[in-house]
Amino acid sequence: MAVEIERKFLVIGEQWRSSEPGNSLFQGYLCIDPGCSVRIRLSGDRAFLTVKGNTRGISRLEFEYPVPPDDARQLLKLCKAAVIEKTRYKIEFRGHTWDIDEFHGLNKGLILAEVELESEDAVVDLPPWVGKEVTGDKRYFNLYLAQHPYNCW
Repeated sequence: MAVEIERKFLVIGEQWRSSEPGNSLFQGYLCIDPGCSVRIRLSGDRAFLTVKGNTRGISRLEFEYPVPPDDARQLLKLCKAAVIEKTRYKIEFRGHTWDIDEFHGLNKGLILAEVELESEDAVVDLPPWVGKEVTGDKRYFNLYLAQHPYNCW
């Protein structure tokens, strides 16, 4: 069984930026039901179909499968809510890989940092560019942002 354990934070300042380019991501939701979502994500020549369960604490079931990029482009057209556009940067900090998502389109202005953990009680050193923790705030879930864009808050 695949379980995702992650914490999420707002990003402050520009100290996190580097000369390394990020990856453009487009993701949309094919199924938005209580307890389960089905997402399609396209990044360059790679695409994935992901099924996620309800969040319990900072954990949830997650199953991810590769799909052909051309299929993903067609599936994005079937999404039930707005397609999320963002650039993802990967930054190493004290033994953990952080995903920094800089949102575009209707969510422009929002920058989030996520770190995946081995267990819910894992200790993680926070980088200086990490601000308020929003792990439990559903407004910062990508699914919520697809339905209620940041620029409309």
